[in-house]
Amino acid sequence: MTSGYGLLVADLIGVAVFAASGATAGVAKRLDLFGVAFVGFVAALGGGILRDLAIGSVPPLAFADWRYAVTAVVASLAAFWLHPALNRIRRTVLLLDAAGLGLFTATGTLKAIAAGVPPVGACLLGMLTAIGGGLARDLLTGEIPVVLHREIYAVIALGGAVLVTVLHRMGFTGLLPLVGAAALMTGVRLVALYRKWSAPVAAPRF
Repeated sequence: MTSGYGLLVADLIGVAVFAASGATAGVAKRLDLFGVAFVGFVAALGGGILRDLAIGSVPPLAFADWRYAVTAVVASLAAFWLHPALNRIRRTVLLLDAAGLGLFTATGTLKAIAAGVPPVGACLLGMLTAIGGGLARDLLTGEIPVVLHREIYAVIALGGAVLVTVLHRMGFTGLLPLVGAAALMTGVRLVALYRKWSAPVAAPRF
């Protein structure tokens, strides 16, 4: 498997996972079939679209390559019809979401680096790729974005993007470092969920 093909596969797996996550949120809000598919599409591809616009890749890959849109829509429709089963396997959904976080952060960071974005900017765009869709999903469904008030989702994405950037500058550019970084982010995310880690919040004033 070439690194380019591996990057595509990792990207599409992340798209499917985040689309299912977004669609599930839409189902919970009692949206119709189109609404569920739209929220799933935005959740899966919103971060990547923002990244591509930021690096001047026009049209964004989500529109230029049919496989991205089709994967997002198919995964969203599957979540719409299979949501009772998804609710019963919530732990599996959380596992897939954690894997999507790792994959999107790693691929987003590498795409920014390949476009010539400096290291700090590449780290920020890698994080945005991972959390942008979730931000849009929560806003569309009338929720305060989870990444802004619960858990350490964005912190893990930013830390993972820094790791990917450092590995790339050290010359580790193959598929194995990509998978390793994504797996590490996935593992930290799962531990954070289990331990209920979250970033500090300001104490209320009375």
